[in-house]
Amino acid sequence: MALPKVLLVSLGGTITMTRSESGGIVPTLSAADLVAAVPGIEAVAAIEALSPLRKPGPSLVLDDLVAVAALLRERLAGDVDGAVVIQGTDTIEETAFVLDALIGGDEPVVVTGAMRGPQAAGADGPANLLAATTVAASTAARRRGVLVVLNDEIHAARLVQKAHTALPSAFRSPLGGPIGLVIEGEACFHARTPRLPALAGLPSGPGRAVALVTAGLDDDGRLLAALPGLGFSGAVVAGMGVGHLPAAFAPVVSDLVEAMPIVLASRVETGPVFARTYGFPGSEIDVLTRGALSAGTLSALKARLLLMLLLRTEENREAIEREFRLRAVGPPA
Repeated sequence: MALPKVLLVSLGGTITMTRSESGGIVPTLSAADLVAAVPGIEAVAAIEALSPLRKPGPSLVLDDLVAVAALLRERLAGDVDGAVVIQGTDTIEETAFVLDALIGGDEPVVVTGAMRGPQAAGADGPANLLAATTVAASTAARRRGVLVVLNDEIHAARLVQKAHTALPSAFRSPLGGPIGLVIEGEACFHARTPRLPALAGLPSGPGRAVALVTAGLDDDGRLLAALPGLGFSGAVVAGMGVGHLPAAFAPVVSDLVEAMPIVLASRVETGPVFARTYGFPGSEIDVLTRGALSAGTLSALKARLLLMLLLRTEENREAIEREFRLRAVGPPA
């Protein structure tokens, strides 16, 4: 029986980094180099390895991800049964969310990386790559959207977050937990998140800058008020608790919603933005009534990326609001 074909696409990140002459580690290894360091991967899938980029995770841009999405859409519609995207862990939760919004179809797409470089004691890259390839090759992973696999845990793109700066167990899905594990060489799922439809087409318009502003104690909102003059086309405001802002933000929001979409998220690790509980100036009722959109259960990071994608394809506020309602909560399971 022929092995499933899995496409490995390396964008760089710690998993590819070796020590430079200056002393720090930098991306140097290709996808083929990574595959060669994983014992037993040849028994899991027939591997095709590509290395279109060698960037650290923080240096990736949205156009990079749109190009990866285009590549994967084309190849997954052809002879490839699944795909693994390899990159830096700093932005894995963001990349996975973007790819989940841009890639439809049933074939598994898995994002992975490493917390420790390949020259470090206890390097986790080979194990993560083997586990990710195992999931990408599994029929059980079909129709689940984009997944993130590290530390033998399988997470849904919409829920996963990086929750530690150093440990191999850095990734969590605090809203619902991992949806599966890689056990004895198999992808074992114990939960399913609703599969959301991909956005219609790939973004083709010019990039639109979206600011991410986090509200803090005794913040007067002047940074938010300055955004139009800085060339921003939208903003996500990470409020306190269930979506609360200092009272000084309220009139600023009223002014800005006439010029750009403003999305209200929370700076708290997990949980939804409320809609109808608190009524003081700057509360979620007040801010939403002034015209802000709700991020719902989306983190501020993911809400920003969704708004960036939508602003490249949609000018209609109702269409943008509809997509936020869908992707902040998702359709019934």
